[in-house]
Amino acid sequence: MKKFFSLFATLLVLALAIWIGRTLWVHYMDTPWTRDGRVRADVINVAADVTGEVVEVPVRDNQLVKKGDLLMQIDPEHYRIAVKQAQSLVASRKATWDMRNVNAHRRADLDALVISRENRDDASNIADAALADYQHAPAQLDAAELNLKRTRVLAAVDGYVTNLNVHRGDYARIGEAKMAVVDMNSFWVYGFFEETKLPHVKVGDSADMQLMSGETLKGHVESISRGIYDRDNPESRELIADVNPTFNWVRLAQRVPVRIHIDQVPEGVLLAAGITCTVIVKPPVASRL
Repeated sequence: MKKFFSLFATLLVLALAIWIGRTLWVHYMDTPWTRDGRVRADVINVAADVTGEVVEVPVRDNQLVKKGDLLMQIDPEHYRIAVKQAQSLVASRKATWDMRNVNAHRRADLDALVISRENRDDASNIADAALADYQHAPAQLDAAELNLKRTRVLAAVDGYVTNLNVHRGDYARIGEAKMAVVDMNSFWVYGFFEETKLPHVKVGDSADMQLMSGETLKGHVESISRGIYDRDNPESRELIADVNPTFNWVRLAQRVPVRIHIDQVPEGVLLAAGITCTVIVKPPVASRL
């Protein structure tokens, strides 16, 4: 009897070990999870649309700003002068067109014995050219007013100023980024899943994202990437496949980005683009059976 219980206990421990090993193997190989998760966000590069000296920077690095807040003020004096010049041009072109138009109508009313047809046509054409010049002047005024408006660089979204690289007295150039704003309402997570686990990941599946600080975010699978770069088969200069003559017999599973929408963030959790997390996708119970 003693030997029987010893054998039974040994078999029980062995069976338990096999079951635990099998469970861990299935969890590691089949359960869709990855430690390679990154928090991402939309980052808006803030650049000037006009050139000029920066006369005011009312924000600080990492400051929270609201949509429409002033981020940078470019010296507006040159652009105010340009607006006045455009306004004067509009008035001048209008006066010229009025004069040419009156002359054209006056010549049109004269008898053919007094004025030639050529002079009448010339007056009409000159009036039409003056009208075209006058119609072009308001467009120049609109452009000048737009440039004046663009001297105030405003926040496009609610977010956090980061990488502030401009100070009072700097010279701003068109298209040259001076700071960035991280959209506070655009955070999501990219989980890079091995291709062997992709069959278990479906759009809409719920997901947990465990930050390295210990907090857990709740979300769901929003989309799955449909392409990654193939480093082993780049294109040559002739746009044909550049096939590697060697082949690695040990093949590693490629990782495919899966976008996770964040549904719930615990209170007090600070999200920053670039931090890492573990992503665990939880398929519906019906799909596991």
